[in-house]
Amino acid sequence: MRIVGPESYNLTFDSQEYAVLCSKGTTKFSGLATSKLPKLYIVVAGTKPIYVGITRQHMRARFRLGFKATGENGYHGYAWRRELKQAQLFIWAHENAPTVNAERDIETVEAEIVFLARLAGQWPAYQTEIHFHPSNQIHRDVAAQVWSAVMQSRPNSQS
Repeated sequence: MRIVGPESYNLTFDSQEYAVLCSKGTTKFSGLATSKLPKLYIVVAGTKPIYVGITRQHMRARFRLGFKATGENGYHGYAWRRELKQAQLFIWAHENAPTVNAERDIETVEAEIVFLARLAGQWPAYQTEIHFHPSNQIHRDVAAQVWSAVMQSRPNSQS
């Protein structure tokens, strides 16, 4: 399992719209965020991860869905968009995903990251769904690598 990243973005938003600022200074998603590879993304507000998600979609399409959802068909979108105004977004991609059950590995890593967040104090505040699959050491190792990168990249990470 080969995970690449992270790419990072600063997000500003209200309940209906968002804007991104890439670490390169551009105002659009690029790189991993535009690939069709399975992606893991983590939203951090202040010093805490508040949401862990996966997608195969372009991040622009995934965020459009999360910001425009009205509850129709049971999906209400990202809960954090209604209460916060800014956050950081970190994105990784699974470069060598299998062709069958391509999302299974990344979903397993997603669950392991959410578990690491709980071990560090509390579940991500706006986590609304998680898929659990049996994990093995590679999933736990990748999750630990991603968790470490997020913890080192967040504001005030020294405290």
